[in-house]
Amino acid sequence: MPAKKRASKPATKKKTAAKRKPNAAFMKPLMPSGPLSEVIGGKALPRTEVTKKLWAYIKKNKLQDKTKRTMINADDKLRVVFGGKRQVSMFEMTKLVSKHLK
Repeated sequence: MPAKKRASKPATKKKTAAKRKPNAAFMKPLMPSGPLSEVIGGKALPRTEVTKKLWAYIKKNKLQDKTKRTMINADDKLRVVFGGKRQVSMFEMTKLVSKHLK
């Protein structure tokens, strides 16, 4: 007697998830302080754009540590923003930068 084929269930379509709305707090334009504006520019930007511009500056000037990629080596402009520290982690960087946004 041949084995019975099991009837497969009809494929159910997953509901397309609604596109996530960005948090309004992250999208609010903030003015950078004097030292930070030397790095990212002087106009008001949302936090997300500040982070993008900061990373563009870090990559352009090759400030990411070669061995430990989570560390950022500060040049003269960033050292002022980082409170005088020569090296900070990428997680600490966002905390230090937020002090320079109003």
